[in-house]
Amino acid sequence: MSTPAPALVVTGLRVTLRGTDTDIVDEVSFSIQPGEVLGLVGESGSGKTTAGLALLGHTRRGAEISAGSVLVGDRDILKLGLGELRRIRGSVVSYVPQDPAASLNPALRIGTQVMEVLETHSFGADQTERRDRIAEMMREVALPDAPAYLRRYPHELSGGQQQRIGLAMAFACRPRVIVLDEPTTGLDVTTQAHVLGTVRELAALHGAAALYVSHDLAVVGTLAARVAVMYAGRIVELGSADELFRSAAHPYTRRLVAAIPHLSGRRALVGIPGRAPSPGSRPKGCFFAARCTLVQPACEEAQPDLRMVGDQHSVRCIRAEEVIGQAVLASGAADEIAAGAAGEAVLSLRGVHAGYGELTVVHDVNLEVAPRECLALVGESGSGKTTLARSIAGLHHQRTGEILLRGTPLAASSRGRPREARRDIQYVFQNPYGSLNPRRTVGQIIRQPIELFGGVERPDAAVAEMLDRVALGGRYADRYPDQLSGGERQRVAIARALVCRPSVLVCDEVTSALDVSVQAAIVELLAGLQRDLGLAMLFVTHNLPLVRSIAGRVAVMSTGRIVEMGVVEHVLRAPSDEYTRRLLSDTPSLETATA
Repeated sequence: MSTPAPALVVTGLRVTLRGTDTDIVDEVSFSIQPGEVLGLVGESGSGKTTAGLALLGHTRRGAEISAGSVLVGDRDILKLGLGELRRIRGSVVSYVPQDPAASLNPALRIGTQVMEVLETHSFGADQTERRDRIAEMMREVALPDAPAYLRRYPHELSGGQQQRIGLAMAFACRPRVIVLDEPTTGLDVTTQAHVLGTVRELAALHGAAALYVSHDLAVVGTLAARVAVMYAGRIVELGSADELFRSAAHPYTRRLVAAIPHLSGRRALVGIPGRAPSPGSRPKGCFFAARCTLVQPACEEAQPDLRMVGDQHSVRCIRAEEVIGQAVLASGAADEIAAGAAGEAVLSLRGVHAGYGELTVVHDVNLEVAPRECLALVGESGSGKTTLARSIAGLHHQRTGEILLRGTPLAASSRGRPREARRDIQYVFQNPYGSLNPRRTVGQIIRQPIELFGGVERPDAAVAEMLDRVALGGRYADRYPDQLSGGERQRVAIARALVCRPSVLVCDEVTSALDVSVQAAIVELLAGLQRDLGLAMLFVTHNLPLVRSIAGRVAVMSTGRIVEMGVVEHVLRAPSDEYTRRLLSDTPSLETATA
């Protein structure tokens, strides 16, 4: 039986900075069969989204497509004029963006927005056929097709529902190619599992070629049959998901896989030192050479070609055969994580209820965190995790019950707490792009708590010390947030929180927007700081595998209640609550993907 022709063939794609010869991505080639999902992975800034957008003949401002072809059937997308591109976007090639809330019009009902897609591309003979297609689409993405539901506005839907509306709109006209740009980033594991299942089923049902862009290798491992790994604008490895995750041939892929936390057992996570070279500053040799432990002089002389090392396995490395022959890179055994000792709690919660107006979203929470202990707080979106965390920090004041710091009750609002208590409990927010003042330098940002709380004799020395502790260094003090990567911004936020030596650190989903190598570096950093500074840490997350690598105990929240709490190993290995078991079963992991 002959193999069907690919639905998509990309050859020699090159995207440059407009008006220059400086490439953002180059030498990008791959093909996707009808109904197949190809994963495109790599660190932030590797060129994944740029390559994905080019499949629609589109680039971000300041960039242009300067070479290559994108064939859908016998039509080259890159040779079409603007009018033709507008007609094929959504009908032949569709796009699902990362943030569903930003991609839907908040002023229009969802039924109107879905109908617009069909009308724009003249799908169906009349309105009756289009309404039938809308009902069919809603069922395909597991949402109600009732008129009352279609009359809702985007803000009346959850993040997962918004994302499934985005999928419905993308698949509405039954396109041949669909580009999905990190559509599950920020979603909890249960919602993520539903969205991923929907992607898989729709691609198979409609025979669409799907390019799934992501920095989450565990997600890609559960969804994609093949995976392309990008680094500094080049594809450095391409092969089956099983081959890449079991016996990667490129050192970079190996380091990415080693940075992924495991659900089945605790291990130390190790990030990749250094940063990828940016456009315009890339060396003539292998772009990964400066970060590679296997580098040799030949690696720095010329850029390696992408070559075959297996039946459908290609790699851009001159030592690929040696890399394949090595054992899988181990992350190393994790240090013993303290579970805390009874009677020495620095932070205690007793019968805490919290809500918004008459709506209570946190119910009767009791927990304690000891010095040097990390307690993970996990659960789905809407379970009450962040509301509880903000209540502890005094950022949410509509609560009852007691929150005690070393046995002393705290006021509900941070404004009503003494200065020492506000200094003692610090908060690191989820979004490193929104939590730093863009008009202040890094040094000014870290120095601000010192100016507010005092107690530091040599502020400049304290700022320099914290920059060293978070592995940035004094040279970053004069930079502004827009000059930093996401991981570097999060390090600055951590330094700001710790410069006044607090006793309690609340981390609210601090790694959810970071790629796996940066996530590993942040977790490694937090664990070291916790040990060195004796911190009690509340680590809010929906990433269950990550919990094993940082926390000694875990509390599981569902609908505002703690449904299970105990030592991480016991809870994740033998959960007693049905909700915890469901969370574990919905969590993507490489162990299950490559089993």
